[in-house]
Amino acid sequence: MADIRATDPASRLSFVKTWQGIGWIMVAIVVWLSLTPQPPQPPSFLGWDKAQHFAAYGGLMAWYGMSFARHWRWPVFLIGLGIGLECLQGLGGIRSFDPMDMVANAIGVGAGLLLVKTPAGQCLAIVDSRLARQAGGSA
Repeated sequence: MADIRATDPASRLSFVKTWQGIGWIMVAIVVWLSLTPQPPQPPSFLGWDKAQHFAAYGGLMAWYGMSFARHWRWPVFLIGLGIGLECLQGLGGIRSFDPMDMVANAIGVGAGLLLVKTPAGQCLAIVDSRLARQAGGSA
């Protein structure tokens, strides 16, 4: 059986716990934005609600794909998060339930998975290695 660390980009990050912590902060922000009665309004060029859902969940999946060990649990977690938050919005009475938001979330997760498999999926590793070199040079 192959060693997962050999193929897992997150295992090669010097600041993996920092990047993972940022990922959990990003999830907390999405939860807060999803459940707060009056969330801040995005810039007008991001005014389409489905694009916001797509971008948020695509960004989360890409971040998780770059900073955590690659595993099926992350896309399942994020899709479940999107479904759960949408259901909570429907129960609260302040925000509305929209199944198309769930679809936009899931498509965003899929796009994030695809993005991680492109050269753009190496951007966190590049930043991490440069920061590690800087930290090593100044110590």
